[in-house]
Amino acid sequence: MRPIHALPVVLVAAALAGCGGGGDDNGGGAATTSDPAPAQTQMQSTTAKPAARGPNGAEVFASAGCGGCHTLGAANSSGNVGPNLDDLKPDAATVQHQVENGGGGMPAFGGDLSDAEIAAVARYVADNAGQ
Repeated sequence: MRPIHALPVVLVAAALAGCGGGGDDNGGGAATTSDPAPAQTQMQSTTAKPAARGPNGAEVFASAGCGGCHTLGAANSSGNVGPNLDDLKPDAATVQHQVENGGGGMPAFGGDLSDAEIAAVARYVADNAGQ
């Protein structure tokens, strides 16, 4: 009968050690407290990578509402208030200047978008217009 009573004790001890409940022995406590750190490091490096690449020009084009006024096939937009960007095929410097300062009926976005967002949308338009 002893083996029957010993089995539940072994199972309970194993379960507690696996979930961090066995804090009275150093091996179980140390392994449990060190496990979250590598996961956090991986999470931090994973979340830091997109920020390092900067804003996505397509997302900026969509979120700023550019497609409401401009046609750009790559963005599936067919606005007809402003120039058709597929026909105009502006370079990035022209787009950046226009987005920052506005003009010709277009509002300035320099106060609403960050420099990185403006640069990203300028590259996106220049790289995709007329494609």
